[in-house]
Amino acid sequence: MRVMTIVGARPEFIQTAPVTQALRRRHTEILVHTGQHYDDNMSKVFFDEMNIPPPEINLEVGSGSHAEQTGQMLIKLEAVMLREQPDWVLVFGDTNSTIAGALAASKIHIPVAHIEAGLRSYDRRMPEEVNRVLTDHLSALLFAPTQAAVENLRKEGITDGVLLVGDVRVDVVLGIVPRARARQSALLAQTGLRPGEPFALATIHRASNTDDEIRLRDIVHSFSAADLPVVLPAHPRLRKMMQAFGLRFSDNVRVIEPVGFLDMVALLDACEIVITDSGGLQKEAYMLERPTVTVRDTTEWVETVRSGWNRLCEPEPEAFRAAVAAARGPRPTAHPDFYGAFGVSERIVDALEKALESRSLQLA
Repeated sequence: MRVMTIVGARPEFIQTAPVTQALRRRHTEILVHTGQHYDDNMSKVFFDEMNIPPPEINLEVGSGSHAEQTGQMLIKLEAVMLREQPDWVLVFGDTNSTIAGALAASKIHIPVAHIEAGLRSYDRRMPEEVNRVLTDHLSALLFAPTQAAVENLRKEGITDGVLLVGDVRVDVVLGIVPRARARQSALLAQTGLRPGEPFALATIHRASNTDDEIRLRDIVHSFSAADLPVVLPAHPRLRKMMQAFGLRFSDNVRVIEPVGFLDMVALLDACEIVITDSGGLQKEAYMLERPTVTVRDTTEWVETVRSGWNRLCEPEPEAFRAAVAAARGPRPTAHPDFYGAFGVSERIVDALEKALESRSLQLA
């Protein structure tokens, strides 16, 4: 079996690590990096830390508007797919690389398998929501991480090819914590925090937060006035827009460079609470039992909110202060296993094999 795996951004690098290992034990994988995230801190470090082999193909698309970036990927991906003739094109999540891979493959009749299918925020203002909805409707196999994702697909009339396999990050996060803990002391020393001092781990990167000046001002004010230190690995988009709007954090916010996955898990394991607009970090925080404040009015991971471990919050200072106080209060007594058991990657490869065999028999 020949599988072409399309990656391009941080969430995909994290998720592809165990899937790539499972695929290459039994089959041929062609790993294609679109170049969507090209900075070493947002790309190369993940390949190094997660033991992902260098991509066979790097399209080097880089930055640009959504249309420019996706259009360039489509052109280059089509040529690569026609040359390599994979049995499957495998895509992850909801980035521009995801939708470009799914569109390019479907136009030339190569079946698409979508990992992390069925997630919905029901907010079409988010480019990610548009990407994930379209990708699901183009896919032949849809690997759903949760029962809620299966239900979302059913509501849209998608039932064929839907498999509840669990979340591939289970294979990643729980296995990497011991390595990450060994890095905590040196990492926290860079922030100026005292050993054992409580802190919030924060990330902000979505355009809906960074590109709206009033909203970003509220975020900067709220983080600066928080009643515990905030450690913030700063996404390039956040830095760019803060400079454009003339904004600065107070000394309460310890701004550091973007970190690799090992360091992010180290910070996550050490923090008291998480404040984020990242879908992936909400889920990772839940896996490590860290209460979360999500600076959005929607989330794909609705089960984390329903269980009481995650709070949706607008950045308005009073609402933010109340959400942080609640997150620091008594934790929920229950922590349901929403994301499945270890071995998600192997279940995905098994399903790809079975579906290919079934398709081959039908064509015989």
